[in-house]
Amino acid sequence: MLTVRKSQERGYADHGWLRSFHSFSFAGYYDPAHMGFGNLRVINEDRVAAGGGFGTHGHKDMEIISYVLSGELAHKDSMGNVKSIPPGDVQRMSAGRGVQHSEFNHKADETTHFLQIWIEPKERGVAPGYEQKKFDDAEKRGKLRLVASPDGAEGSVTMNADARLFAGLIDGDEKASLTLDPTRKSYVQLVRGELEVNGQKLSGGDAAMIEGESKIELGAGKDAEVLVFDLAA
Repeated sequence: MLTVRKSQERGYADHGWLRSFHSFSFAGYYDPAHMGFGNLRVINEDRVAAGGGFGTHGHKDMEIISYVLSGELAHKDSMGNVKSIPPGDVQRMSAGRGVQHSEFNHKADETTHFLQIWIEPKERGVAPGYEQKKFDDAEKRGKLRLVASPDGAEGSVTMNADARLFAGLIDGDEKASLTLDPTRKSYVQLVRGELEVNGQKLSGGDAAMIEGESKIELGAGKDAEVLVFDLAA
């Protein structure tokens, strides 16, 4: 079964310095029909204005992934990490038993566009951790590149969650597929462009929730950038 959720059906918040689309209930947006999917809890598509950002705040027992699309995101945390996250990098922060961090766009004339993703942890109360890796476009072109996994397979970042995250760039005649365990759940987030997922057409910001299927097939892309989640049911 594949269920499409259109971009405009997401929650939306405009704070001036931050414009954010919420795929699942978050902060002031509450929809009991969309509290998460499997162990995927949050996908926020954030646009942070020049000079804006999230001041120091805390997280606990959550795997948090940042996926930057344009601009840069400056990260600072209580573990001593001071990093810049450019497009192509995948950042994973394990909040564990508690971490404080801030995120800012220090550019004077450019908006930072990124996805903030939260996945429920496999184990709670672990020591907080941080990892960041770059995945070039060539690694994602016409394929689904594993970028986050429980065991760091294929050079992906390692997360404390029963989930795998793939990223792909699909255009023209390019096609990609992923074999699924039908007892698990899968979630497809089309970041931008156009794409067909198992024959269903998606546009930028749309998502597909997949259950009971054994394969995902992607094709008919038009400058498509896509994230695919393999999730615990």
